[in-house]
Amino acid sequence: MNNDNICALATPTGGAIGIVRVSGPEAISITNSIFSKDISLVKPNTVHYGEIIDKEGSTIDDVLVSVYRAPHSYTGEDSAEISCHGSAYILNKVVHTLIDAGCRQAEPGEYTKRAYLNGKMDLSQAEAVADLVSATNRASHKMALSQLKGHFSSELSILRDQLLKITSLLELELDFSDHEELEFADRSELMQLAKKIHERITSLAKSFETGNALKEGIPVAIIGKTNVGKSTLLNQLLHEDKAIVSDIHGTTRDVIEDTTEINGITFRFIDTAGIRQTEDKVEQLGIERTFKKIDEATLILWLIDAIPSLEEIKNIQERCADKKLIIVINKIDSNDSSANNIINQLTTATPTLQHLEISAKLGTNISQLEQALYTAANIPEINENSVIVTSARHYEALTHANESITRVIDAMEADLSGDLISEDLRICLEQLSEITGGQITPNEVLGNIFQHFCIGK
Repeated sequence: MNNDNICALATPTGGAIGIVRVSGPEAISITNSIFSKDISLVKPNTVHYGEIIDKEGSTIDDVLVSVYRAPHSYTGEDSAEISCHGSAYILNKVVHTLIDAGCRQAEPGEYTKRAYLNGKMDLSQAEAVADLVSATNRASHKMALSQLKGHFSSELSILRDQLLKITSLLELELDFSDHEELEFADRSELMQLAKKIHERITSLAKSFETGNALKEGIPVAIIGKTNVGKSTLLNQLLHEDKAIVSDIHGTTRDVIEDTTEINGITFRFIDTAGIRQTEDKVEQLGIERTFKKIDEATLILWLIDAIPSLEEIKNIQERCADKKLIIVINKIDSNDSSANNIINQLTTATPTLQHLEISAKLGTNISQLEQALYTAANIPEINENSVIVTSARHYEALTHANESITRVIDAMEADLSGDLISEDLRICLEQLSEITGGQITPNEVLGNIFQHFCIGK
């Protein structure tokens, strides 16, 4: 690891307060050299008031300096944080003064990289830092916080220990294969343990669908014929005039997307071009994109303002067969009797589908529609202890690990030799270790053998 002393601005400029962070083997002495008070021997985790002085001897600002000593700091190194006024000039001046005193500008993510390399966090926790900073809703915040606190790492650690147990027993079998009377690994017990590991890895991998949706926003496509009020509904759901509203058919010719939060969950609404027969080539392209967005969406809002034909209902149901479809009857403010006729027709034709009546123009029943969307999303309760996979890298590693443990189970059922089973166990361990950045070494397997399964005297 590069042991340079680094400094960087840790807060945006323009606020009331700004923070400059310093880290490295000489972080405290460098900060001390530009500070009006001697902090070289102060106790760790203390805050000191004074002035930052530039190389010409001029005062830059009155500041507070927080001192942290290794290993009890974010990076695991000696560190200091300079809190000063948030002026861009002052903050840049402080950084330049630190560089003149012996620091260099930190690279993007270098503080967290050093924390990982110094063992302050594993790789999955380091990735959670970025997720926490970029969290846009309550759910993504809780998921990132859970991962940062190490709950995901703890799950992997348990799986790792269980896999290591199986590997160690099989290694013993191989080492003492010439002693047929010695039996170390009860295959039935190992099979139960392998199946338990398989179930947990499968569960973690499946959680990625939920985690990715919460992180990126649950995609909801608003579909329907032209001029049924799709753009008006989008504006109501977003609480702003995002889409152009017009009585002219075919106004929306391209896909419009934006997000909003409902009960702490981000939903990504997609206003699509109206579905109809048209000779307009530009509008045809928009309709083609509508069908693509239906395929990408998790939830579908089918907006109607007239009784659809049985053929239309059939076509929509077939196209949205693997989606959660909600039929939304619009314009109830203009003709209630028409709405009743639509409901009667739909109840007969689609008894299992949910129907909602709204007025996108007046905002009538929009809150009920939002609640229906939240319920249809079927998102589990998220708290700081929840373990939900949000990274595609983690999902890929879990998928490969699951393939390996499946081969282990198949090999045990086929009563194959221990060396073949051990190879797949090692692959599984390596895939899980990729998530946290750890590594399984032969010495670790050997140590585990003698710690838990030592034989002889």
